[in-house]
Amino acid sequence: MPSLTLSEITYYRSQLADYPDAITALDEIVVCDGDLDDAAINLALSVGQTPDRTDWLEGLAKRYRVEICQENLINELSQGHIIPVINHLMTTKISPDILVLPVVLYVLKTGVDQFCSPLNLKIN
Repeated sequence: MPSLTLSEITYYRSQLADYPDAITALDEIVVCDGDLDDAAINLALSVGQTPDRTDWLEGLAKRYRVEICQENLINELSQGHIIPVINHLMTTKISPDILVLPVVLYVLKTGVDQFCSPLNLKIN
């Protein structure tokens, strides 16, 4: 299960001070002792979503895969720049904005290359 340490949460909180939905997500991650999956499920429930699996965050992240795995966003994430990625994903309206940060953090924790690798597979 991907999770954040308190120091990581503090770091992201300082970067995302101008993003109220991200701060709310970080608050929920703290309540869930850093567990991204639990926090994402709680946040989803708070906005009327009905998560039906324990790996719900993974499934949500997959819905964003084509967007996240664009070369420019991969480069941003690889350099630790999450704000451009968050801004882009919020414009897609794939899910409520409050769920974007957990998705981005999930991808970072999973590894951007690993997350995007299914899009690089070719059928012969």
